[in-house]
Amino acid sequence: MSTHRFRRPVAGAGLAVSLAAVLSLVALTGCTGGEAAAGDTGSDAEASVIVPGRPGEEARTVSPREAREAAGEGTGPNAADHAFMTMMIEHHEQAVEMTELADAYAEDSAVRGIAGRIAAAQEPEIEAMRAWLLRNAEGGEATGDGHGHGGHDGHGDTMPGMASEEELARLRAARGAEFDALFLDLMIAHHEGAVAMAADVSAQGNDVTALEMAAEIGASQRVEISRMEAMR
Repeated sequence: MSTHRFRRPVAGAGLAVSLAAVLSLVALTGCTGGEAAAGDTGSDAEASVIVPGRPGEEARTVSPREAREAAGEGTGPNAADHAFMTMMIEHHEQAVEMTELADAYAEDSAVRGIAGRIAAAQEPEIEAMRAWLLRNAEGGEATGDGHGHGGHDGHGDTMPGMASEEELARLRAARGAEFDALFLDLMIAHHEGAVAMAADVSAQGNDVTALEMAAEIGASQRVEISRMEAMR
């Protein structure tokens, strides 16, 4: 694999990057901490969780307390949270691999630009998810190594939006305008899969940090899908 040209250092704990991005996203979309459910106090009143819908569905905003109550459990991570973090690492890694190919072979500067933004967002998220898995490891739970590019290992065959080895081989062989078109097709499908995974953990997960990260991923990738569809 080529050197990550878009990598940028992640300062401090990885989750701090993710949570800061969530708060920025909330501010940009007009969803402030003041929109917490009536009667909420303390930390539950200070932030909102954007619950992403599946492709074609609207997102909704709830308080962390409402998100936990919807899960019907306490505040600790459950199996859905662990599965989301583990699989999304692998999902993100494939996206980063695709962006490296765009840096080398894309013809359109706009394609290279959005590839760079994708890598710059997802590399810190990978580190944040690895840190979460390490903190929340239980016995045989995954430790967040996050290997498995292209579905070779792990859950590649069960994650929506993952490119197949045949599709990746076509992307590696493509050049110029042909590469641009194929990259956009594959990355749009990849992002739609991530949005679906974020919606699933929002409905089934329990950990506030996992829910916040899912909200960030779902919302930011919806925006990128719209941009790529316009480019296509």
